[in-house]
Amino acid sequence: MIAASFMAVRSARRRPRVAPLPRWFSSSSSSSSDDNKVVVVPEKIPFGEAAPRMPHTLGLPLQTRPIFPGLITSITLTDPPTIQAMEELWNQDRAFLSCFLRRPTEGHGTVVEVPEIITDPLELYETGTLAEIQRFHKVEEETTATLTLLAHRRVDLLSIDELGPPLRVNVKHWPRLEYAPQPDQDITIRALSNEIISTIRQIAQMNPLFRESLNLFPMRFDANDPFKLADFAASISASGGASADLQAVLAERDPEQRLHLALVLLNRELSVSQLQKEINQKVEEKMTETQRKYFLMEQLKSIKKELGMERDDKDALIEKYQKKLEEYGDKVPKEVNDVIQAEMEKFSTLEKNSPEYQVTRSYLDWLLGVPWGVMSEENFDLAKARRVLDQDHYGLEDVKDAILQFIAIGKLKGTVEGKILCLAGPPGTGKTSIGKSIAQALNRETYIGAMPGKVIQSLKTVGTSNPVILIDEIDKLGSGFRGDPASALLEVLDPSQNSTFRDHFLDVPVDISQVLFLCTANELDRIPGPLLDRMEIIRLPGYDFPEKVTIAENYLVPKSFKESGLMVEKESETIDELHSEEKKMDDSDPDGANIKTTPLEKYVHAPGIPEGVAISREAIQSLVRWYAREAGVRNLAKYIDRITRKLALQIVAEQEGAVLREKSKRKSDSWTIDESNLVDYVGKQIFTSDRLYQDGPLPNGIVMGLAYTSMGGSALYIETQGIQRAPDAEGKPRGGGHVKVTGQLGDVMKESADIAYTVARARLHEIDPANSYFDTADIHLHVPEGATPKDGPSAGITMVTSLLSLATGKPVRNDLAMTGEISLTGKVLPVGGIREKIMAARRAGITCVILPQANQRDFDEIPEYLKEGLHVEYADDYQKVYDVALAWTP
Repeated sequence: MIAASFMAVRSARRRPRVAPLPRWFSSSSSSSSDDNKVVVVPEKIPFGEAAPRMPHTLGLPLQTRPIFPGLITSITLTDPPTIQAMEELWNQDRAFLSCFLRRPTEGHGTVVEVPEIITDPLELYETGTLAEIQRFHKVEEETTATLTLLAHRRVDLLSIDELGPPLRVNVKHWPRLEYAPQPDQDITIRALSNEIISTIRQIAQMNPLFRESLNLFPMRFDANDPFKLADFAASISASGGASADLQAVLAERDPEQRLHLALVLLNRELSVSQLQKEINQKVEEKMTETQRKYFLMEQLKSIKKELGMERDDKDALIEKYQKKLEEYGDKVPKEVNDVIQAEMEKFSTLEKNSPEYQVTRSYLDWLLGVPWGVMSEENFDLAKARRVLDQDHYGLEDVKDAILQFIAIGKLKGTVEGKILCLAGPPGTGKTSIGKSIAQALNRETYIGAMPGKVIQSLKTVGTSNPVILIDEIDKLGSGFRGDPASALLEVLDPSQNSTFRDHFLDVPVDISQVLFLCTANELDRIPGPLLDRMEIIRLPGYDFPEKVTIAENYLVPKSFKESGLMVEKESETIDELHSEEKKMDDSDPDGANIKTTPLEKYVHAPGIPEGVAISREAIQSLVRWYAREAGVRNLAKYIDRITRKLALQIVAEQEGAVLREKSKRKSDSWTIDESNLVDYVGKQIFTSDRLYQDGPLPNGIVMGLAYTSMGGSALYIETQGIQRAPDAEGKPRGGGHVKVTGQLGDVMKESADIAYTVARARLHEIDPANSYFDTADIHLHVPEGATPKDGPSAGITMVTSLLSLATGKPVRNDLAMTGEISLTGKVLPVGGIREKIMAARRAGITCVILPQANQRDFDEIPEYLKEGLHVEYADDYQKVYDVALAWTP
């Protein structure tokens, strides 16, 4: 879009090295015909012929009309690389570029989507204008920028240096054209000049808008300079000339011919003005009071009808909006339809240069971009859903069953509206990818990372009203001075409200009740209660050792090998055979219980890769055991990626004969990674054991507890130490009754320590009334790994046992671990995360675990292989804990 300004302007450039510009056009003191002269006088900076003549510049294609020397022009840019190049040019001392008009293309009059991009040099006319950027304005929230250009002189396009974008050109500058009167030509020149001046006056008298533009253009033209007079006439011709006619004036070197071309443009302008006057009279005769606000629009339509002009881009947009609305049909709610019709009616009356034009256009784009009533066809095929889940995820049988139950209910009801699933579990357990699998199984589009305010954007992006919107890490919401996003999400996620959801921008009701919302979270405790109450929780407990090994073998290793170029997909015929086999399995196993297709079956070694390149099961087991103990597999994937990257380096280096550093060289004769050479690829082991004390009983005051964190289960020690003080001068003990806790404990865990100390004192009095240890010694309770925050009540019985072990001098077995909350009266209360804690106990080599009696049902649901070799004692009172932990003989 180009808008030329004929006003006297001052430079708006922000760079302090250039002084503000004066009026570009000032009068000359010579010649008696002062009223008919224009003299371009640069007062502060080089202008016109004084501007530099640089052969290589940035190029800018123009869409509607060329720029004539001496004019200030505003141009809107839409291409991001071109915008960036212009911004960099603007930051230089002098910002010059060459502007060339685009040639008409097939379908003349259609709008070019990105005018700044060309694919062929022939798309541009050969003659253009050297211009200087006077102002560059870019709005960060939008993808457009505006240039204010001052045109200096004509240039010829010699060649294209780079098509870009941005376009870079090689140009030749025109010399200054001086008119030398010839006896046989001077009379014709004068006649043409007088006719041009006369025509301008006629148009100004007939057309008020034309007259107003002349009044705003304080430029006195010199009838003795046919070049500048012709440029002036062409530049003020608004509706009389097509772009090709204006370009002809720009490219013409002969003064007489240039005047002829300019006069033709003015005569067309005069004809349009005469017809406009006639139309105006006819319209005024039949115009009523209610039609007055449509006057300008009716006038414009009449002019286009009389001249046979094609529709402008505004008419094309209105037609596009109307067509889109017809496609939706009666699916658009009446309230929304009324708003759209009103906005389209208003849009048809707005001028392009009006600020409200773009606002209304953007609003209509969003209103009609919402997929009103458009639904993707859902698939409730359980066999397909099971296959999709098994292809992308190993294990997690309880989670898969919950998802299949959800899909089965959707099949019976025919819809899944009103559901909000929350996948809760440690990082790296596949929560986000499971959300994608659900969308794939239902044949729905997925929008990931949605947050409040982007719901409508997600509908527009995927093009359906029933997508899967995945709100990742919903437990990381935080409120501030700008508001509480959790409260905003309540309106979005509540099934009783979201059928008439109102976006703040659209301000019309949008039915999002068909959207399936999936949320992921690491810690449910951090989700606000009202929001959590509306969710159906599906817990992902994390992966145990065998599952992580299998996931690495069947998923992570092939994926990493493919991304590193060590593996490629099998030929399409082989893949088709696999799909055929899967189809047979679907037919023979409708429940999908036996479908075990994994990515491992779809890849082979890439050409040139040694067949021995592999990671052995022993190496994967070592990675899981000594490097990546977290509940998920994200760190495990990182270690595998590290191995494949180093393998790729070694293979390419040996193929090229390149020399590597000693640390990067292959030290083994085999390409297979096993336990013997694993250290060469991933470094030394991160973990050695969860047990600080391997043999014999634990020291007094030390007990192993089991904890559940956002990273999964963990085995940690509770340590207590007594501090004996020397008696005072009277022989009385100093100290006793004080407890100090360290280890970055949260408030709940600190309260558990206080409760444990009280319970320990009471129990010690029952066990050994003569024991006054707590009366004479101060207690320091510490939980190692002080850099890791810890909280929760599940360490209660562990703390009591540690305190009693210290006070009684009895050690605890080193193969024993426990978890459970303690009440002030010694009751053992249930805790969460039993599966994760059992997995942590197995990693630590524990053979005996004490659990709350109420958690027996949780332990019974754990897979049998996790229970093998593990003895469990259940306690509902602390006495049972004491009997197992301390009433034994070392």
